[in-house]
Amino acid sequence: VQLQAYGGGLVQPGGSLRLSCAASGSIFSIDAMGWYRQAPGKQRELVASIVSGGSTNYALFVKGRFTISRDITKNGVYLQMNSLKPEDTAVYYCNLKMYGIDYWGEGTLVTVSS
Repeated sequence: VQLQAYGGGLVQPGGSLRLSCAASGSIFSIDAMGWYRQAPGKQRELVASIVSGGSTNYALFVKGRFTISRDITKNGVYLQMNSLKPEDTAVYYCNLKMYGIDYWGEGTLVTVSS
């Protein structure tokens, strides 16, 4: 299974970015897909996830600002990020869970700075 994430970049505080991730390979039954992030010197943390039934889960620090969505036909997951803050600066990783196994993409850097 391969995950390709893209859409990161430099944005000013208050701006928006949309991250995209497409999964390919031997994909049979996805339990969940989601986004994690890791800031310099910090542990990787969950940002948002969406399970097979469509329910979503968000970290408290992004609720109301970020929206996760998916395209089942493309095995894709997306993260719309609005009202970005400097503390949102991190490498964002796409995650896929299948049969209890985590698969990770290489990550895409989001920098929020003026």
